Amino acid sequence: MYDVIIIGGGPAGLNAAMLLGRSRRKVIVFDGGKPRNRWARRMNGFLTSDGAKPGEFIQKGREELVKYGVELKDLEVASATYSKGQFVVNDADGTVYHSRKLLLATGLKDILPEVEGLEAFYGTTVHHCPYCDGWESRDKAIAVYGKDRSGIGQALAMKNWSADVTLFTDGTDELQRADLELLEANEVKVEKEKIQRLEGEDGNLQHIVLQNGEKRAQQAMFFSEGTKQQSNLGEMLGCEFTSAGVIVTRRLQQSNIPGLYVAGDAARDVQMVIVAAAEGAKAGVAINMELQQEDRKKVN
Repeated sequence: MYDVIIIGGGPAGLNAAMLLGRSRRKVIVFDGGKPRNRWARRMNGFLTSDGAKPGEFIQKGREELVKYGVELKDLEVASATYSKGQFVVNDADGTVYHSRKLLLATGLKDILPEVEGLEAFYGTTVHHCPYCDGWESRDKAIAVYGKDRSGIGQALAMKNWSADVTLFTDGTDELQRADLELLEANEVKVEKEKIQRLEGEDGNLQHIVLQNGEKRAQQAMFFSEGTKQQSNLGEMLGCEFTSAGVIVTRRLQQSNIPGLYVAGDAARDVQMVIVAAAEGAKAGVAINMELQQEDRKKVN
């Protein structure tokens, strides 16, 4: 019987494991090895680790857990259930584990635009988060991808980083007159022609090729096509979800299931590494306090 099983070995899961390990709890962390930012060359916006390579950041975190006796399993979890005050977890190899508390730190995955050639640039010059990669794209010719009216907000936001911003609606024509007036007033160009493919070299975007054969010189692209849960475990356990598809949590990362906590991108809309790590720390403290209350002897 573990005190806590943590599913997800990213910043949220590892930071929770550190606090729980330091609290002398018996903890095991499962990591399927598919972090959301695995395509990124650098991890930005994390004080003291700005510009770190994501893989090296995670490896350093894993190494720091060794002295606290935290177990690490490089396996995905196939299923998890809650019954009679305890959690039962089955890993991908069929081994069964039991715990008093469970933390989901399984994260999200981004929905990529269906554009030929995009994956060759994803994580280098094609991004979804301006706070993570906007600085590196400053003063470049920035494309914003958004069908129908979905890219308006991001196109306006990217003016923070560059004066040269173009909204590509990829063959859709749903922009209203007020939209066009707002974009024009803020000097955002609009391209409605369907995109055929992206071109460039060594991960550096150079052109967006339109279906009519014309090319647009662009050095970076940002998109926001939405996300989905990396894992179906939250749904399997009966968690409540927001309309945005993230799990509903209370102030200290508690879900609607007793003893089940959720931290990181799977539970919040500010989806950054430093926020995920902070939520992991909050969850670790809250879980330990809940275990303390349960173990404390009562005085008649």
